[in-house]
Amino acid sequence: MIDFGFDKLALIGVVALVVIGPEKLPRVARTVGTMMGKARRYVADVKAEVNRSIELEELQKMKSQFETAASDVKESVGRDLNEAQSAIDDELRDISGSYDKLGSTDSPESVYHGGWGYKPPRKNWRIKRAVLPRWFKQRSNVRGHVQSGAARVARHRPSGLKKA
Repeated sequence: MIDFGFDKLALIGVVALVVIGPEKLPRVARTVGTMMGKARRYVADVKAEVNRSIELEELQKMKSQFETAASDVKESVGRDLNEAQSAIDDELRDISGSYDKLGSTDSPESVYHGGWGYKPPRKNWRIKRAVLPRWFKQRSNVRGHVQSGAARVARHRPSGLKKA
C-alpha cells in the first residue's frame, strides 16, 4: 500500500492548487471524495458477496453431511426393523405350529397362555371411563354424578330469587 505522510499530502495539495486553480479546487476535491467513497463501498460490497458465497458453500457442505447422516440412520433403522419383523414372524410361525399340533378344540388364548384356560377380560366402557383423570373429565364436560332437573334448576337459580 502506498504510504502517504503529511509532507507528501501537502505537496500534492500545492500541485493541485497550482494546476487546477483556487476556484475549481473545492469542487474537484468534493468529486474526488465522492469517487473514493463509491470505490470503498464497491470494495465492501465485493467483500460481502465473497463472504456470502463462502458461507453458502459451507452450508451446502453441512447440508450434504446431514443428509448422508440421516440416510445412514434411516438405513440402520430399516435394517433393525426388518430383523425384528423377521424374528416376530418366526415366533408367530412357531406359535401357529404348536396350535396346529394341539388340535382345533383348544382356543388360541389358552394355547398362547400355556394352556391354563386364560380368558382375556371383557372390555367394559365403565372401567375405561373410571380410569380417566378428574381434570380430563372436567375439561371434556363429563358429568361426575347424576342430578335431577329440579336440583339442576335450584343449583343455578340466582341467590336473590326465592322459591314462591
